[in-house]
Amino acid sequence: MVNCNPETVSTDYDTSDRLYFEPLTAEDVLEIVRVEQSNGSLAGVLVQFGGQTPLKLANMLVEAGIPLLGTSADAIDLAEDRKRFQVLLNELNLKQPRNATAMTAEETVAAANAIGFPIILRPSYVLGGRGMVVISDEAQLKTAVQSGDVFRISGDNPVLIDAFLHHAIEVDVDAICDHAGDVFIAGIMEHIEEAGVHSGDSACAIPPHSLSAATIGEIERQTMALARALKVRGLMNVQYAVQNGDIYVLEVNPRASRTVPFVAKAIGLPVAAIAARVMAGETLASFNLKPPSVSHIAVKEAVMPFNRFPGVDTILGPEMRSTGEVMGLDENFGRAFAKSQVGAGLKLPLAGTVFISVKETDKSFAVEPARQLLDMGFEIIATRGTAKLLREAGLAVKNVNKVLEGRPHIVDAIKNGEVQLVFNTTEGTQSLTDSFSIRRTALQQKVPYYTTMAGAAAATQAIAALRAGSLEVAPLQSYSFAKRSPLNGRIVQA
Repeated sequence: MVNCNPETVSTDYDTSDRLYFEPLTAEDVLEIVRVEQSNGSLAGVLVQFGGQTPLKLANMLVEAGIPLLGTSADAIDLAEDRKRFQVLLNELNLKQPRNATAMTAEETVAAANAIGFPIILRPSYVLGGRGMVVISDEAQLKTAVQSGDVFRISGDNPVLIDAFLHHAIEVDVDAICDHAGDVFIAGIMEHIEEAGVHSGDSACAIPPHSLSAATIGEIERQTMALARALKVRGLMNVQYAVQNGDIYVLEVNPRASRTVPFVAKAIGLPVAAIAARVMAGETLASFNLKPPSVSHIAVKEAVMPFNRFPGVDTILGPEMRSTGEVMGLDENFGRAFAKSQVGAGLKLPLAGTVFISVKETDKSFAVEPARQLLDMGFEIIATRGTAKLLREAGLAVKNVNKVLEGRPHIVDAIKNGEVQLVFNTTEGTQSLTDSFSIRRTALQQKVPYYTTMAGAAAATQAIAALRAGSLEVAPLQSYSFAKRSPLNGRIVQA
C-alpha cells in the first residue's frame, strides 16, 4: 500500500503487508515498484482504489513496463478523455449534457454561448470538484475566466464546459465487471440534492426512493453497456442525471468511488474485496452474486466542517466541502433520513416556526413541504416574494423582513430563538451575498438549515416520521443482508 496521507484508515497496519508513506508521484511510485520487484513479490499494480490521483499514473506505469491489474491504461484514458468518451457514448446511443472544451478565455465564452446558459465550468482532472462553478450568464462567466483560477488549476489540460440541468435527479451507480464481460451492479444511489451539488456533499439513498422501475431498469442497462464497452476489469462508478424522464451520463470513473464503503454496508457484501479478486483474474460467476435485495433504506449524509471556519458560506455547490459522512438505516425513507441527520449532528424540530426563502425557480417546489409542515402544526414565516406565492397556494404564512429591509428582520428572529428550521435556496452573486448572514446565523445558533429544496423536502418527511414515533436502534445483524462464507463461496440470503 502506498499512501501519503497518514490520517486515513488505509494506513492501519492490518490493511496491508507493507505500507509506504510516500507521495503518489511517478518518481516515488516507480522506486517503490522497483524495490518490490527486486524481492520477486510484485505481480502487478492496482490503481483503481485511490481516487483520481493514481489513475493519472496508469500510463506512466505501463510505459515503464509495470503490469496493471484490472482495467487497462487505455480503457482508463478512454473514460477520462472528453472527446474519446463522447465518441463512445454516440456509438452506444447514450445521452450526455451539451458540452465543450476550451483552452482560452475567449474559447470558453464562445463555447458557453453555443451551449446556452446556465453552465458548469470546471478544470480537467481535479479532486473534489475544486474550481468547479455553476455560471448563470455571460457576465458571470467573464468574471470567472478573467480571474484565471480555472485555467491555473487545469494546467495544460482544457477546461470543461457542460450544460447545467435544472432540477435533475443525480444518480450514482457502483458496479463490478470481469474479464468475461459479466457485470454486477452493487448499488444504485439516488441523490437527495439535485444535480449541481457535488456528489460528495449530497445525501443519497439505496435503493432509490423516487425513481420509477423503468428508469432504474434503463440505468442498469446503460451501466452494463458502458462497463462492457470500456472493458472495465474491477470497479466502476457512473454518475447520471435524470431530467423529465431522460437519462444523461455525466461521467464514468473506471475506479472505486467514495460511495463503495456505503454501498458495501448497505447491501452487506464486501464489494471492494470482490472487485480486487476480479481484478486479479477471478470471475464474477465464481461468487454466485445475486442482485442486491434488501427490505431497508440506507441513507448516506455528508458531514460539513462549516462551524470550524468562521466566515465560510454554508451553501452547497459543485465544489466538494464535506469532511466525512454518516449513514442511517431504517425500514422507510423518512426514518432513515432522520437517522442520518442525527448522525450528522442535526436535531430536527418537532414543532415551532419554519423560515422559508427560496429562489424564483424553486418557489413552486416549496409549496408541498410548506403545506405538510403547516398540517403538522408548524408556523411558517417567509420573505415577501416567497410568502406571496405560498399564500396564492392557500397557505397561511407570515411575512418577515430581509436583512436589507430593516429591523426586526430574519437574522434577529433566528438569534432570538424564534426560528427552529430554515429552508433557504438562492442563486446569483448578489443574492448569495445578501442571504449569507441568514445561513451563517442558523449555523451558529444550531438551527437546522437546508439550502436545496430536495433537502428541504426530505427533512419534512423525516420530521413527519419522527412525529409518528421515536427512532429505534437495531443491530446490523437484524437487517436482511446477503451473507457470505467464505469470500469466494456461495451467496445465501439471510
